[in-house]
Amino acid sequence: MADWTPKVVALDIDGTLLKWLDGQAEDYETITAPVYDAIHRALDAGAHIVLSSGRSPHGMTRIADMLDIPREEADQLWVVASNGAVVFRYPPMEVVHEETFDAAPAVAAVLEHHPEALVAVEERAVGGYRVNRVFPEGEISGEQIITEVDDIIGEPVSRVIIRDPDATADDFLELASKLGLHGTDYVVGWTAWLDLSPVGVSKASGLQHVCDRLGLTAADVLAIGDGRNDIEMLRWAGRGVAMGQAVEEVKAAADDVTASVHDEGAALEMSRWFPPDA
Repeated sequence: MADWTPKVVALDIDGTLLKWLDGQAEDYETITAPVYDAIHRALDAGAHIVLSSGRSPHGMTRIADMLDIPREEADQLWVVASNGAVVFRYPPMEVVHEETFDAAPAVAAVLEHHPEALVAVEERAVGGYRVNRVFPEGEISGEQIITEVDDIIGEPVSRVIIRDPDATADDFLELASKLGLHGTDYVVGWTAWLDLSPVGVSKASGLQHVCDRLGLTAADVLAIGDGRNDIEMLRWAGRGVAMGQAVEEVKAAADDVTASVHDEGAALEMSRWFPPDA
């Protein structure tokens, strides 16, 4: 790839741009200077920066603001949210593509095995979530509106979060594999955190939508991420790079592995293609 330069840089947020840790209570939403500078060097070179996260849209706009993107007079930023189910431009927030599905059967199947699990669906109108019970502090952003599960999933949704603080990621991996969750795609997070989404929807499908609008292809994309929800994106991109602290299955899906988030891995990878001035 000696003559290759990314035209799109797709960046996961938590664990890639931000030093997220499971169980971390203090505010971790801090953009370091190396990450900030590398992103702006990419912009200087004409690359498109696309934030690509499992976060809901309202949880991503403040990260864009912290990065000072888009720049003044620049076109709206492209953002892939909710693990690819929502694609929007910002600012202002303008949803340009959304995938929804009937989550009720899959949620019922999971709750049969984890009846005390927490369930959440984005409530965009208030910048928060409808939840059956309040999530642990810092795990989801915005207002939490207590709602019965049947009402939470009573209509098509773009994404459902199921969280059991008393279980493990391995518990959820085993359960999801056993259930099959027909008609639904799923991703298990670092903890007992299950994201349910429409079949065929991932960060890769969301980024493909962005590339189609930009007149570019996957071959033009540098993607960086650390979670299981990044696997499709890393495989799809012209160059997919896993963060150093990623689990082995994420690293196996990538073309390369950079340093961990604590050692500025995202900045190091971007600097390979957009180096600082000598």
